[in-house]
Amino acid sequence: MDEAASRTILIADDHPLFRAALRHAIEEAVGNAHLIEAADVDALRAALATHADVDLVLLDLMMPGSRSFAPLAWLRSQHPGIAVIVVSGTENAAVMRAALEFGAAGFVPKSAPLADLVAAIRAVLEFSQWFPVAAYEDPAEPESGAASLAARFASLTPQQFRVLELLARGKLNKQIAAELGITEQTTKAHVSAALAKLGARNRTQATLLYRSLEIQDADQLSLDR
Repeated sequence: MDEAASRTILIADDHPLFRAALRHAIEEAVGNAHLIEAADVDALRAALATHADVDLVLLDLMMPGSRSFAPLAWLRSQHPGIAVIVVSGTENAAVMRAALEFGAAGFVPKSAPLADLVAAIRAVLEFSQWFPVAAYEDPAEPESGAASLAARFASLTPQQFRVLELLARGKLNKQIAAELGITEQTTKAHVSAALAKLGARNRTQATLLYRSLEIQDADQLSLDR
């Protein structure tokens, strides 16, 4: 079988025109790969639930259902064998560094030329990394502990991660249990385990940790897209 044809790549971006640009970059990079597309976080999860052979995800952090690093943290926690390239509307070095800390294999600003996208895809599929130089430069201000936070989120099981997400949305145990089709007792067990792994003393602190994944100036990024 042709190696390029055996590649399965998932494009997660809500803009049809940019998905077309990513398809073109993939074709330039590896030829006729098997492509899957998702326009929001729910579609991303559904696609990964039905396609176990995905090699690479090209991920926009600012899709419907996400304004944060949560999808990246979820991917690295629940699908550690899948490489992720963040393709973002920002060129903020702090965001690039955080993406690196949360386990992305690459980061390409949407303003970058096609050649950069092609180079990033090729590098990551060859088990390397591709980040702008700014991602590796020492920050002018102290970092916020993204590496430690990423490791804690990566330790969560799929069900614990999902419970945490619903907890952060203000859901009660009874509501979480109903949505996930589990008992309240099981929900409480997942909450307790998630708190322990995150080092959170209570539900409020766990919610604040989850919300700390939000990208600074996310509103402005949405307007600039």
